Amino acid sequence: MTQALSANTQTILLLTAPLAVGRARVEADLLEPAEYRSLARLLHSRGSEPADLLTNPSADLLEACESVAAAERLRLLLGRGFQLSQAVDRWSARSIWVVSRADTGYPPKLRGRLKEHAPPVLYGCGQLEALDTPGLAIVGSRRVDEDLLRYTEDTGQLTARAGWAVVSGGARGVDQAAMRGGLEAGGTVVGILADRLESAALQREHRVFLMEGRLVLVSPYDPAAGFNVGNAMARNKLIYAQAEAALVVNADYQKGGTWAGAVEQLRTQRGGPVYVRDDGGSAKGLRGLQEKGALPWPNPQSPEALAEVLQAAALLYEAQPSQAQLDLTVVMEPEVEYEARTDQAQSSQVADLDGPPALAVGRSEGRRARCPRTSGQWPGRGGHCGGAGGAQGAGSLVAAGGGRRGGTDTGAGHNPVRRSGAGQWPRYQ
Repeated sequence: MTQALSANTQTILLLTAPLAVGRARVEADLLEPAEYRSLARLLHSRGSEPADLLTNPSADLLEACESVAAAERLRLLLGRGFQLSQAVDRWSARSIWVVSRADTGYPPKLRGRLKEHAPPVLYGCGQLEALDTPGLAIVGSRRVDEDLLRYTEDTGQLTARAGWAVVSGGARGVDQAAMRGGLEAGGTVVGILADRLESAALQREHRVFLMEGRLVLVSPYDPAAGFNVGNAMARNKLIYAQAEAALVVNADYQKGGTWAGAVEQLRTQRGGPVYVRDDGGSAKGLRGLQEKGALPWPNPQSPEALAEVLQAAALLYEAQPSQAQLDLTVVMEPEVEYEARTDQAQSSQVADLDGPPALAVGRSEGRRARCPRTSGQWPGRGGHCGGAGGAQGAGSLVAAGGGRRGGTDTGAGHNPVRRSGAGQWPRYQ
């Protein structure tokens, strides 16, 4: 069944999405993210919405948009209605939904924490409502040893048993171990993919979890998009923003996607605190992140203890706007986002109104603020204090090969996997 898209979502797709079907080359000169943000601001300033470019493209409106994109460029992009229809049919056949920032269904955590930097369009498979579940982002490198994979899987299981979602990026190594642990424990898992959503949605091994509503796969990129390092790095902020806290299991010092994502989150504070695995200070990458403000993971041993840590992290994030009282310099950043409103004529939504300003917080002497702690805890809250959220590289969910829950790896060839019978996900070796 073809998905019904609002007029605003159709317009945003026409302006920003490749609408790739099969092996057809994409010739359109798409708007870059920064260009679309500028266009959104301009439309908002005129009291217009994206759909006006499609349904009522007056010469005056197109002329006003010239400061962002030439009128002819916009006309060519908006004239791709046939390609859009083909793409929507293909996505619907694979149970892939599309939601834009103009829609009420857009994930509220991404909208609220990323503001206008939230992806204009999000593609997904699974229950969209699962993105409302409070979560812990668990991230790390692709190449890790068996001990770290077991540690990560155990943490994913503990998170699920505490009633929190596991959020990760679906890449080989730490990401997949965390997600595997969460699913095996019966929990909710959110995979934010940088590539090949279409392939992941079709994998038979994922379908049970997708249909049960315990697994949701989302991506800000075209469902057919292949791996791209830039895309993998850019989607890291979505992993952090979708979680109330993040745990970095391991990271290379000053290199790689895990390091870059964690550092960006510590700098922007677009989510909850960033924790690092407490290894006694032996890992240089984890030490480096602590020096930038990450907190040592308290290693909770029970679901109740983990829930207490995460609840304190959520409280900390909610309290951040009032931290100006803690001798902090607060920098207000203007943002524009989309807020849906009911329209009796159609179900389309309208251009975003200005949301609450983002906060860039740092001490008055210019360094990033650290929260006050008493023995590593917020006084009176019984939980651990923190700074900001977790990220990771790209890939699909599970390994290639045998086993009830085998899948396809993003790399060439196949990886040997562990087969422990039904109910087990493959483990990369």
